[in-house]
Amino acid sequence: MPFTLTNTITRRQQPFIPITPGQVTMYCCGVTVYDDCHLGHARSYLGWDVLRRYLSWRGYTVRYVQNFTDIDDKILNQATAEGTTMAAVSERYIQRYFEDMRRLNVLDADDYPRVTEHIGAIHELIGQLEEKGYAYAAEGDVYYRVGQFADYGQLSGRSQSALQAGASGRDLAATAKADPADFALWKGAKPGEPAWDSPWGPGRPGWHIECSAMIRARLGATIDIHGGGGDLVFPHHENEIAQSQAASGKPLANYWLHNGMVTVNGEKMSKSLGNFTTIRDLLDGGWAEYPQPVDPMVVRLFVLQGHYRKPLDFTKAAIAALINSWQTLKAGLLFGDRHGTQMGWTAAAIQSAPRQPGLADPWVERFQTAMDDDLNTPGALAVLFELAKGLQREGNRLVHEGQTQASLDLLWQQWQTLVHLAQVLGLEIATDGNADATAVGLDNDAIAELIQQRQVARQQQDFATADQIRDRLAAMGIAVVDQLDGEVRWHRQQINDSEPNYCP
Repeated sequence: MPFTLTNTITRRQQPFIPITPGQVTMYCCGVTVYDDCHLGHARSYLGWDVLRRYLSWRGYTVRYVQNFTDIDDKILNQATAEGTTMAAVSERYIQRYFEDMRRLNVLDADDYPRVTEHIGAIHELIGQLEEKGYAYAAEGDVYYRVGQFADYGQLSGRSQSALQAGASGRDLAATAKADPADFALWKGAKPGEPAWDSPWGPGRPGWHIECSAMIRARLGATIDIHGGGGDLVFPHHENEIAQSQAASGKPLANYWLHNGMVTVNGEKMSKSLGNFTTIRDLLDGGWAEYPQPVDPMVVRLFVLQGHYRKPLDFTKAAIAALINSWQTLKAGLLFGDRHGTQMGWTAAAIQSAPRQPGLADPWVERFQTAMDDDLNTPGALAVLFELAKGLQREGNRLVHEGQTQASLDLLWQQWQTLVHLAQVLGLEIATDGNADATAVGLDNDAIAELIQQRQVARQQQDFATADQIRDRLAAMGIAVVDQLDGEVRWHRQQINDSEPNYCP
């Protein structure tokens, strides 16, 4: 089965065929660096990270470029509020971006171009559009003439007549535009704002021209894959196509991919609704909806359990469920660390990098079949969880019966396959020789103390605190079971086939 992707511009799922055999050029619209990254960024960049990892696993050499937008009104407003410069604000939030993404195990891109590094390339592209009649200068600004580009709307499906109708209520007298559908390529300088010299006078670039210029400068006229959030289809990506294709006469990208939007408790995430959440708040326990630290791998698992093109809803219940799911998967990933010595596996073998299983491995075949189907990560995760649960089951037999049902060779193969395939999805555990540091970090007395605190909270009807303690224990692999008689039992989590740890 070929590797297929749903291409926004063709509106169908189609086999992926790169421009150059064995090589992939890929660009994703990056962040505007004026604030910390939020859950929407986590969803987008985790998704493209997995696509890149999978392409590499499939044998492609991938060149992945992701920009930083470091010229923007929001950056300027933040700099003005702080009494500093746009450069200072941008640099701070670029570094915080890297901190957040590396915690989520998102691999660094091959290149991170910044808008401020490409002012000359932007001038060159605007000049070419002007020479070809696609751009015009007006009172210090430069606009793109949308009506000149016959294929405008090919990505979003919006016709020029519909755009004209939708713009009928706009006041053209307030701008120098010749047509309400036209958009800015260069914005003339306003008093007190940073500006760059240009053939049309001092100013700064429009948002859309930035990505067109950076893609051309770093990857060429046509790339294989262009990714981004679904909210960028129009106008940003539509305008990128219009600019780049008008200048070069070639498609900007052969495959356009867009991830679904993020909601919180079924509502669009926004600061005005009070449900806006940054990645670091979620990881560090600063999210009001779920005020306990969340393992970065839980966030990664949460994103991947939904298809990248579908909406993703963050809720307290969903996070709590994925904490349990991660405990199941983590136990499988740590199978060799926990039980390898008892089975006679050497420490050197256990700690060595996992071998790459053969493509004839049935687990690998199922994993690849799922991922080849438009990057179906829920289907791929189902394979991982089957492996993890089987390994847990055999681990339980080893602990309670002193022997396993499956052969040691088969268990070694399955463990190595699980670790290897999990790495393709970026689901990894950093071990330091301690088989499960989070679970063994609490001794029995410490666990009993937390359970007692929970009991007191329940008696005082402080159920929020009681739930927080239970979730904290669950995150460390401790399952708490309330008995009908009021007693509480606990155990370090083992596999239970009826437990709803994960549902693809």
